[in-house]
Amino acid sequence: MDKKIFVFIILITLIFVNVNATFADQNVEEKPEPVRAKVLEILSEDEQETSYAEGETTTIQTIELEITSGENKGEKIIVENHVDSMFAYNIVVEQNDDVLVYLEKDESGEIIEGYISEIARDKYLLYLGIVFFLLLLIIGGLKGLKAIITLLITAFAVLKIMLPLILKGYNPIYLSIIISICIIAVTLVIISGFNRKALAAIIGTTGGVLVAGLITLIIGELASLTGLGTEEAQMLSLVEQGDSFNFKGILFAGIILGALGAVMDVSMSIASSINEIKTANPEMTTKQLIKSGMNVGKDIMGTMSNTLILAYSGGSIHLMLLFMAHDFNIIDIINRDMIASEILRALAGSIGLIFTVPITAIVASNLYNRIDKKTSSKH
Repeated sequence: MDKKIFVFIILITLIFVNVNATFADQNVEEKPEPVRAKVLEILSEDEQETSYAEGETTTIQTIELEITSGENKGEKIIVENHVDSMFAYNIVVEQNDDVLVYLEKDESGEIIEGYISEIARDKYLLYLGIVFFLLLLIIGGLKGLKAIITLLITAFAVLKIMLPLILKGYNPIYLSIIISICIIAVTLVIISGFNRKALAAIIGTTGGVLVAGLITLIIGELASLTGLGTEEAQMLSLVEQGDSFNFKGILFAGIILGALGAVMDVSMSIASSINEIKTANPEMTTKQLIKSGMNVGKDIMGTMSNTLILAYSGGSIHLMLLFMAHDFNIIDIINRDMIASEILRALAGSIGLIFTVPITAIVASNLYNRIDKKTSSKH
């Protein structure tokens, strides 16, 4: 790996860690954490009729568990798990399942009771993540390693800097813009190095993302979108800091982050194409390079716009099915805050992506030709 890029990675990591330490909450209230347990045996399953709804039943599972983590590791406990036929989602456990359990203890630390909170699924996600990283390394080689590094930096920037600062009351609009520009610069420099191609892609991506953000702000204001259209947003308004949240700003931040990957992909593809064209034919004029970049961008644009719209549609498929099942009027559907926000999310991201094409093509073409002219004139 290039020494400059290696030093850059170390520097960015130190900056992020320092920022995270600076803004970390020093007075975090200690909260109970679940422990892991294994289902040794289902001792009994008793079905009873519910007293609050005729014809509905509750199945009470009596389960023997062995705790597999924490200070009570190795201990065996008996817990009850209730499965209610009225609920769409129930936790139904079977023998040898791994589960997460909250323990209630007395003053001496002895377990009084345990409650199954969820099936433990994280190990399967971990296996999948390992396969993903291995494939990146095997197929991508050094580029794959760089991709893993940028992915980890991006996750750290969002989870450890941006989200905690929003919870502390910082403006999500300014935060998302600053974090996005940092992610763009770090990702493209690590992937491509310190060169004109990376600079053109950084400028193009930043331009496209800012266009998407500007459209979000304007249309969000004109359409009176509240940012409270989803159940998650409404639940967020009930937390301790809920009164201080800028929900329109959080909607803006979500759209910026959602569009970032696709816009970055388009920008780097165009910048790389212009770099290859210029290398193969150094005599090409700025106008010819722009035209070539635009042609490449047109091919990418259609598929990437589809990618964004399909990604957002896929995330809302349950909601769309619900509306179709109840035969809602299309006018009623698209005017709902939640649906209008999702449409804005998809269209603003796609328009930002479209603007990325000419911005990157113009910037890359001028960077290559003007710098080359200045260099040749000095000689």
